[in-house]
Amino acid sequence: MLTKHNVIKIELPNEMIPKYWYNVLSEMKDMPPYLNPQTQKPSEQAELEQILSVECVRQETTTEKYIEIPKEVRDIYRNYRFTPLIRARGLEKLLDTPARIYYKYEGSNATGSHKLNSAVPQAFYNSIEGTKHLTTETGAGQWGSALSMACSFYDLSCDIYMVKCSYEQKPSRRTFMETFGGQVYSSPTNRTLAGREILAKDPNCSGSLGIAISEAMELAATTPGTKYALGSVLNHVLLHQTVIGQEAKQQLEVIDEFPDVVVACTGGGSNFGGMVLPFYEDKLKNPNLRFVAVEPEACPTLTKGKYEFDYSDTGKVGPISKMYTLGSDFMPASIHAGGLRYHGMSPIISKLYNDEMIEAKSYNQFDILKAGLDFAKAECIVPAPESCHAIKAAMDEALKAKEEGKEKVILFCLSGHGYLDLYAYEKFLNGVIPKP
Repeated sequence: MLTKHNVIKIELPNEMIPKYWYNVLSEMKDMPPYLNPQTQKPSEQAELEQILSVECVRQETTTEKYIEIPKEVRDIYRNYRFTPLIRARGLEKLLDTPARIYYKYEGSNATGSHKLNSAVPQAFYNSIEGTKHLTTETGAGQWGSALSMACSFYDLSCDIYMVKCSYEQKPSRRTFMETFGGQVYSSPTNRTLAGREILAKDPNCSGSLGIAISEAMELAATTPGTKYALGSVLNHVLLHQTVIGQEAKQQLEVIDEFPDVVVACTGGGSNFGGMVLPFYEDKLKNPNLRFVAVEPEACPTLTKGKYEFDYSDTGKVGPISKMYTLGSDFMPASIHAGGLRYHGMSPIISKLYNDEMIEAKSYNQFDILKAGLDFAKAECIVPAPESCHAIKAAMDEALKAKEEGKEKVILFCLSGHGYLDLYAYEKFLNGVIPKP
């Protein structure tokens, strides 16, 4: 009999994958609207449909509690879901903790991260609406990898604006995207007005997600037959990612287990939202259930940002959102966790944080990579630098349980593997990344 005491890995049949995405907007009240960047007035649906899939725009604001996952999307999900829920016995032993640590591993698909969960439906909806070409941005390359693969399923072409510092740090990610037909550009570029303006001010600009978003949105807005696809931040992206938390709840139920704390890294919010939002109703019933969002000290959006309306991109092309932000012109350091280098935070996650429903903490690059190496040795998976933030926080929670002499159930999302990010570990092992 499978119990919490003997479990190593919980995998359920792929026919049991969720049939619906869970929409937290059905429970949340008073969500601020998006504003038009030119008029500063609430954006009309038609304005958003100029750059996004019509169905994605509908999902952005609907308050339906459950939204059916199309059969065509579930058929692709079945190729890699259920993803495993693993008890981190090696990590527990290393930390000598009474806590039970579980991680939901999203790196088992070909792209190596959770991003495929939203790339597939976004590509599907665009294809049936007649779109021929998609543009997007990518930080570390996980989202670009996922969208390039998803576009190949539906015969869509794809332009990907990859933040320059990651473009140079992660050549294997570029190759992966190109393998599936994606055309990858180092952002900022001379291909767009937004890119040219940035380069005129700083020819050596290392890029940011805000700049790459501006470039991708600009081309989507000005090129016939083209739409934009975003890998994080927006409500419909977090919606698609709720398969993660829904599955985790089912898997824990098999062994009669439930978390005391749920942890995930956060840059724009897709991974954190996907893991945490399915537990939102549980939080309403049990205020002691904790949600911890973990971000880099180099881009501390929640922990040091302001909750206010701000532009979603550096070029001020996209809609204005009320969110925790460091300012749309913020230029983060070129850390290896490129997927977490966004100046703002998902409006949903921002409101939850402002309402004190979630906690946030930040870590420096040295400490998270050290935690990643400890995890790799204990669990035999090399994690992505982004995921290392969640690992570090989970380890700290486990050590706190040890100090208090209390049992605790810790659940975290291992959002992806780091086998295309070994350059970061090379720099760490060679002493290039200094200890603070």
